[in-house]
Amino acid sequence: MEKIDNKNFNSRTYLQIIEQLKNLAYNLWWTWNPEAALIFKELSPLVWETSNHSAVAVLKRVSDAEIIARLGDPDFYKRVTLVLDEFADYMSNTNTWCAQNYPEFLNKPIAYFSAEFGLHECLPIYSGGLGVLAGDFAKSASDLGINFYGVSLYYRLGYFKQRISDDGWQFEEYPQINADDVPIQPLVDKKGRPVQTSVTIGHSIVKLNAWKINVGRVSIILLDSNLPENELHFRELTGRVYGGDISTRIMQEIVLGIGGVRILRAIGIEPEIFHMNEGHSAFLTLELLREQISKGMPLAQAEEYVKKHCVFTTHTPVEAGHDRFPKSLIELQLSNYLKDLKLSVDEIMKYGRINEKDQNELFCMTVLALKFSKVSNAVSKLHSQVSKAMWKNLYPELEVDKVPIIHITNGVHTPGWANVRAHEFWNKRLGYDWTEKIMDREYWIKFTNHNIASDEEIWALRNILRRELIEFVRMRYLSSHSNRISISELDHILSPDVLTIGFARRFAVYKRAPLIFRNLDAIDELVNHPQTPIQLIFSGKAHPRDDEGKRFIQKIINYTKDPRFSGKIVFIENYDMNIARYLISGSDVWLNTPRRPLEASGTSGMKITIHGGLHLSTLDGWWVEGYNGKNGWAIGNERSYPDEETQDQVDADSLISILKKEVIPEFYNRDRQGIPREWIKRIRISIQSLITEFSSHRMVSEYMQKCYHKI
Repeated sequence: MEKIDNKNFNSRTYLQIIEQLKNLAYNLWWTWNPEAALIFKELSPLVWETSNHSAVAVLKRVSDAEIIARLGDPDFYKRVTLVLDEFADYMSNTNTWCAQNYPEFLNKPIAYFSAEFGLHECLPIYSGGLGVLAGDFAKSASDLGINFYGVSLYYRLGYFKQRISDDGWQFEEYPQINADDVPIQPLVDKKGRPVQTSVTIGHSIVKLNAWKINVGRVSIILLDSNLPENELHFRELTGRVYGGDISTRIMQEIVLGIGGVRILRAIGIEPEIFHMNEGHSAFLTLELLREQISKGMPLAQAEEYVKKHCVFTTHTPVEAGHDRFPKSLIELQLSNYLKDLKLSVDEIMKYGRINEKDQNELFCMTVLALKFSKVSNAVSKLHSQVSKAMWKNLYPELEVDKVPIIHITNGVHTPGWANVRAHEFWNKRLGYDWTEKIMDREYWIKFTNHNIASDEEIWALRNILRRELIEFVRMRYLSSHSNRISISELDHILSPDVLTIGFARRFAVYKRAPLIFRNLDAIDELVNHPQTPIQLIFSGKAHPRDDEGKRFIQKIINYTKDPRFSGKIVFIENYDMNIARYLISGSDVWLNTPRRPLEASGTSGMKITIHGGLHLSTLDGWWVEGYNGKNGWAIGNERSYPDEETQDQVDADSLISILKKEVIPEFYNRDRQGIPREWIKRIRISIQSLITEFSSHRMVSEYMQKCYHKI
């Protein structure tokens, strides 16, 4: 270091840059800015890959001296400083969407409680769509300049790693997250001391530490019960996402809801709005009630106060998916806490019951949230209809269509899901500010202009992205079958010239992953057609306790081993956000087959649009609103059949028919230049009609308009 120190000016400048890089590494802004991510990757490609793409892990293992040496390259220096300047401009910008449209909310924090946040693959504290939606919500809140705080739990074991046995059965492994290698930091006060709080569970005081994640301009706070002073079973409480039995579940929800309010108070945050993303955090309403009662406010007035400040989003269209607890468990875990509320267990039970007089009715977290929220919403138009019918008995005086559950359809954070190639494509053709125009519907109509992007350029992008996906799959096969597969054999795993259909998501039974295989002879014909073949790529995890979902995975694994489908139908193990990124960018068609109306919204299909992919789905969730007849394809119609077997067969037949008669012919219908003009026309219509409508920017702006501002 002495020689470097002799260059006083450069040394000081370089060291400042290193500190700024470290600051950036702890802010997930880099996850939706590809040039920033590329800089960390280039510093150590090996650490980048082995850490699941963690900028923090890279900087922990690359010395300051090495970074200074790299900064001696003028091109690298320029790229780094440009990224740092862009980040600084982003963080300091006060002329945000929120400032322009809702300036009164700049000093009114929104607290968004969610049992999971899917922010990036290096931080696996999520299990599925609910968490990924919450992550996209946070990123859009940052981009829009909303005063936002997320609240969740720090699952040090994260969500499981999936391992598939030789016979195709899913097994789960729970490696511990190394907090030193991921972008989280201890939550500390102004004097640098750890901020703690506690909750009462049963007869015990459970102490809680807190961690902080920086997501652009916003923060997410994670509660952690793994403290030496806690009893062992309480230390393990925040270990796994949705881990354990019903007793663990209620204790996790006490920590999330009650502990979440308390940690915000501990750092001086006084939210204007408490937004419950699903019912897991609904105990926060009891804590808000307790606060007002402790100040001497009468119960009825306190109830109205809480209701004035709460918003609730339901995601679950199935009765069994809503958390319910018996009175005995409520009494066991909350009886001491309720003393501060000055309410009995029987009185509290009424808050969680539809029929308050029914002593046998379980305590439902969704009912609690609905009763204490000023505004409640479902996550698509169809889901709103389902939810109104499901909770009609809570509002006996109202007709079903008057039940106060509005809909705000989900969306995705487009800049965060667009891969590097897509960013480059749009930067070149629309300008670098396209990420700031996501909510501008007129802006995306420009894509009809062939001068913006020719058919040839769009087709070139699709071919690049498809090859990247296929080579990614081949590399995964090589790493997992290194002793059993040769390099030459990799050439027979998928083809970069074949129509590629992707299916990746949680393997819940209602999503019907094996639906396409109901007619194996038909699939054989499609996959092995000599002129117009298709290939399918699957990925996804089943819940550890969902044996039927695991059997779906096993079925598909077995199909991949069928000699007819070998190398043409594949399953990628251990699905995560990184695998999702490859699949949603490289797939020509995104297949979605939920049994209507069980998909509340779904978001995976929204992510393909920016890459020029097309959606093929049953008319469920968001696709009911998104499909216009020209921007993708619909499986079946809006008719529902009384039995599942009939419904599945009708939908499977429709799927095969659409593939044969519409999807495959359109993809392979090429002109003399080898371009599928009609296919690309459909891509253009898809981009024009879906980018804005199904972005999380639009979604968050609707929450601001219809929920937060309304309160």
